[in-house]
Amino acid sequence: MEELVGLRQGSSKPVTLQELWGPCPRVRARIRCVLEWVKEKLFRVDEDWYFLAILGVLMALISYAMNFAIGRVVRAHKWLYGEIGDSHLLRYLSWTVYPVALLSFSCGFSQSITPFSGGSGLPELKTILSGVILENYLDIKNFGAKVAGLSCTLATGSTVFLGKVGPFVHLSVMIAAYLGRVRTRTIGEPENKSKQNEMLVAAAAVGVATVFAAPFSGVLFSIEVMSSHFTVWDYWRGFFAATCGAFTFRLLAVFNSEQETITSIYKTSFPVDVPFDLPEIFFFVALGAICGVLSCVYLFCQRTFLGFIKTNRYTSKLLATSKPLYAALAALVLASITYPPGVGRFMASRLSMRQHLDTLFDNNSWALMTRNSSPPWPAEPDPQNLWFEWYHPRFTIFGTLAFFLIMKFWMLILASTIPMPAGFFMPVFIMGAAIGRLLGEALSVTFPEGIVAGGVVNPIMPGGYALAGAAAFSGAVTHTISTALLAFELTGQILHALPVLMAVLVANAVSQNCQPSFYNGTIMMKKLPYLSWIRGRKIGSYPVTVGHFMDCAITTLAKDTPLEQVVKVVTSTDEAQYPLVESTESQILVGTVKRAQLLQALHAEPACWVAGQQCCLQDLLAGGCPMEPVTLQLSPETSLHQTHHLFELLNLQLLYVTERGRAVGAVTWVELKKAISTLINPPAPK
Repeated sequence: MEELVGLRQGSSKPVTLQELWGPCPRVRARIRCVLEWVKEKLFRVDEDWYFLAILGVLMALISYAMNFAIGRVVRAHKWLYGEIGDSHLLRYLSWTVYPVALLSFSCGFSQSITPFSGGSGLPELKTILSGVILENYLDIKNFGAKVAGLSCTLATGSTVFLGKVGPFVHLSVMIAAYLGRVRTRTIGEPENKSKQNEMLVAAAAVGVATVFAAPFSGVLFSIEVMSSHFTVWDYWRGFFAATCGAFTFRLLAVFNSEQETITSIYKTSFPVDVPFDLPEIFFFVALGAICGVLSCVYLFCQRTFLGFIKTNRYTSKLLATSKPLYAALAALVLASITYPPGVGRFMASRLSMRQHLDTLFDNNSWALMTRNSSPPWPAEPDPQNLWFEWYHPRFTIFGTLAFFLIMKFWMLILASTIPMPAGFFMPVFIMGAAIGRLLGEALSVTFPEGIVAGGVVNPIMPGGYALAGAAAFSGAVTHTISTALLAFELTGQILHALPVLMAVLVANAVSQNCQPSFYNGTIMMKKLPYLSWIRGRKIGSYPVTVGHFMDCAITTLAKDTPLEQVVKVVTSTDEAQYPLVESTESQILVGTVKRAQLLQALHAEPACWVAGQQCCLQDLLAGGCPMEPVTLQLSPETSLHQTHHLFELLNLQLLYVTERGRAVGAVTWVELKKAISTLINPPAPK
C-alpha cells in the first residue's frame, strides 16, 4: 500500500510519496505521453511490416551462422589434408573420406526425418504457389533436417560442387509459413490463403537476397522462378523483406571484422573508362548463343540421366533401400576425381567455389601472361596468385578451362541425383563464368593488342566475358533474365550492363525455345501437379476451346433427387464436391455441395427420413447442409488460353462449364494439361 501524503494543487486526487519525491515530474509526464503516442502510432502500422522485417533479419542470421560454421569445417578439412604428411594413401583418404561421411550423413539424416528435405525445393514451391496443396511440405519440422543436411552438403566444398540458393528459399518459406501461423493464432484472425500466398512470395525473395546480399535481383529472380503471374501489391513486401535480410547479412560481416564496410561479395577491378569496345558486342551476343546451346544440352542430359537413375533396376533399388549408401558411392566418385595430385590438378580442385568466381572474374589475360613464361604448378595455393591453379605446365589455360567444363558438366548431373538438400544455381553460375572466360582468353590471344575502335586500341578483358557468361548460362538454365542484375549486384559492376543483358537475352531465346527450365524439368520428372506454359502459340492454338477438351461425364445432384439416389451417388464416387442443379430436367447450375458435408447430413438422419416420408436433397439443404455458390463458370466457347490464364491467375483446381445456365461439363488440371500436351505434341496422323 502506497503512503498518501497530500492532495494535488487544484485537484482532489491524492499524491503518493513516490510521486512527490520523484525527480522532474513534468519531464517524466511528457516522456510518458510521447511513449504513449509512439505506441499508438506503431500499432496503427500494418503488422506486415514487422512480420517481413523479422523474417528478413532472422533469415540473415541463419544464413550467416551457416556460412560461419561451414567455413570452419572447410578450413579444418584443408588443415587436415595439408598436415597429414606426404603419404599419397593418407592424403587420398583425408580428401575422400571427409565428403563421403558428410554426404552420407546429410542424406541419411534429412531423409530419416522427412523425405521433403531433399533436393532444391524450388519445384515444389512453384507447385504450392500455383494453388496445389502439398501436405507437410512447409511443416516446421522439416526446417532442422534441411539446415543440418544443407550444412553438411556445403561443408564438402567444391569437391561435390553444390550451392544453397534453392534450399535456402525453401527454408525462408518454411519460416514465413510458421510465423504466419503464429500470427494468426496470436491475433485470432481467420486463416487467409491470399495473404499467406503474398507472404510466401516475399519469403522466396528473402531466401535469394540473404544468400547473395542482392535484394533487387532476389525479388526479380523469385518472381521469374516462382510465379507465372505476379501482383504488383506484393512488390513492396518482397523488396522490404529482401532489403532487411541483405542489409543484416552484410552488416554481420562488418561486425565480425571480415570487411571494413558494406561492399559487394565478389570484388572486380574492371577499368572504368572503356570497359569494352563497340565491336565486342558481337562477341558477347555470340557468347549468349553458345551459352544457350550448351544450356539446352545440359538440361536434356540432366533430365535424361535422372530418368535413367529412376528406372534402372540397380540404382532405383539402391535409392529405395539405402539412400546414404548411394550418396556415399557418388561422393566417392566425385572426391576421387577432384583429388589434387590426380586429375584434380587440371580443374582447379583446390579452390573453393568463391575462389573460383574470384579468379574467373580477373580482368587480366592468363593466356598472355603465360605466353612467354611457364610458372610451375604450386605445391600449395598462393593467396596472391590464385589464378595459378588454372594453369598447369602439361596443359594450357585453354586446356584446364575446357577440362573443367567437361568434367563439371557430368559431375554436376551426377550430384543432382543424390537425395539430399542442395542447390544448383551457384554451380551453373560458375560453369557459365568458365565458358565466358574461355571465350575471353581466346579473344585475348586472337587480338593480343586489343580491338581498334575509333583509332583507339583497348585490350580484351576476359573477366568481362566471364561475368556475361555466368549470367547468360545460369539465366538460360533457369529461364530468367534477372541473373544479369544478380551479376551486377554480386560484383558491384554495372559497366558491362548492355553486353551482359544482350548475352542473357540471346541465351534465353535459344533455351526457352528448345528445353524446359531446370525447375520445370524437375517438376516433370517428379510428376508434380503443375500447369506448364503454352508454347504452341504458332500452331493454331487460339481456336482450341473448352468444348474440345472438357469432361462431359460429370455427376450432378438435383434438388429434387431422392435421398436414396443421393446416398448411392455419394457412396459410389469419391469426388470432393458435386455440382448442384435446380432440377433433374432443367440442369441449371445453382451451386456446389461438398461430399463430406453431404455424408455428415445423411448420418444425422433427416426428420422426414425418420418419419418414413419421401425425402429429397432439398430437405437436406433446408436442414442446414451448406451449399456454396458458383462464382466463376466457363463457356464451351472459352478459348484454351483464357482458361489457362484463369487457372494460373486465380490458382484454381476446377471450373464448371455451363451453356445457357445448364451444367454441361467440367475442366480440371487433368483436362487442361492433356489439352496443352496435345497442342504442343500433336498425335501422329493415322
